[in-house]
Amino acid sequence: MQCGYPSQWGLSSALVSSNTIHFDWRRGGARKLHQARPWGKGRIEKPGHGRGRGMLLVTGGAGFIGSNVVASLNEAGRTDIVVSDELGSAGKWRNLGKRQVADVVPPAELTRWLEGRKLDAVIHMGAISDTTATDGDLVIETNFRFSLRLLDWCTSARTPLIYASSAATYGNGEEGFDDDWSPAALRALRPMNLYGFSKHLFDITVVDRFTKKAPLPPQWAGLKFFNVFGPNEYHKGEMMSLLAKRFDDAKAGKPVRLFKSHREGVADGEQKRDFIYVDDAVAVVRWLIDTPKVSGIFNVGTGKARSFRDLISAMFAALGREPNIDYIDMPSAIRDQYQYFTQAKVENLRRAGYNAGFTPLEDAVSHYVTSYLDRPDRYR
Repeated sequence: MQCGYPSQWGLSSALVSSNTIHFDWRRGGARKLHQARPWGKGRIEKPGHGRGRGMLLVTGGAGFIGSNVVASLNEAGRTDIVVSDELGSAGKWRNLGKRQVADVVPPAELTRWLEGRKLDAVIHMGAISDTTATDGDLVIETNFRFSLRLLDWCTSARTPLIYASSAATYGNGEEGFDDDWSPAALRALRPMNLYGFSKHLFDITVVDRFTKKAPLPPQWAGLKFFNVFGPNEYHKGEMMSLLAKRFDDAKAGKPVRLFKSHREGVADGEQKRDFIYVDDAVAVVRWLIDTPKVSGIFNVGTGKARSFRDLISAMFAALGREPNIDYIDMPSAIRDQYQYFTQAKVENLRRAGYNAGFTPLEDAVSHYVTSYLDRPDRYR
């Protein structure tokens, strides 16, 4: 998804220092671990009261995870939210069709809009998230340089920054999926696509500033999202989850096709991912908004890998049908770089104080199917 961020921001670099309590890789935990607070779906500060500063800005707020963040905040009673995104002409606006926001700012106008603003936080979800993107200049400008300018603004304005990183930074997984954000651990990662590389560059830059005790926002948190699925992903095309792409076939009685395995010891359809429901991903974002003393880079997954066969079988179960799955050869062009396993380590998030659970796959799929995919109105 291309968000159309501006090529020139001209934001000044920060000249202030951060005094937040960081979750520190160098000590295996927080410097001063805050008391864990239970997360409740309805827990949020009252609109207009926040931290006594201003509104919330959600970049990419009409996108998949961003629009679900907006929805969750609205459902908790908060409407002082500004979305920065491009809606285009393909119906992306429907992701916000049931929402109330204070403003929708085109990315090209965000620099001017930010001047003199006081915000409670910036939730930076906007990016080109297409893992097949090949325009290196556009992806770096949008995902890396734009993020740097927003980081500088948040630093100078003393505004918390919660941003989307990605599990794509882990590459083929040879280095594991441990969200150790020490400089050495980060530099050992080798992303396999341009999208993952752009996110990785930003992670390294933020951590480099932290290591050198350079100015940073009072709170900064990078979230390495794993395989997120749920409502409002329909504009993503081929980047949609397999559930969203194959639901209509399953509903029509057609078989769902999965790749055969081309690796010894792995059965067809048993390639595994850490699938996480979007509600759980949003809950982590909201917890960070409510816990401003926590900074760091965190995996956002369930910590339990499940197979594509499990995923699709759960979809058929939600429809009250027996699984109808065909297995097809994986295209030779992608066999050498195909990931057979991803699984987030979530210990960092737990040590930081996040104590909510994650929705079991079958329950998450059932909710997605019955509440959205199998209804005339699929939007949240």
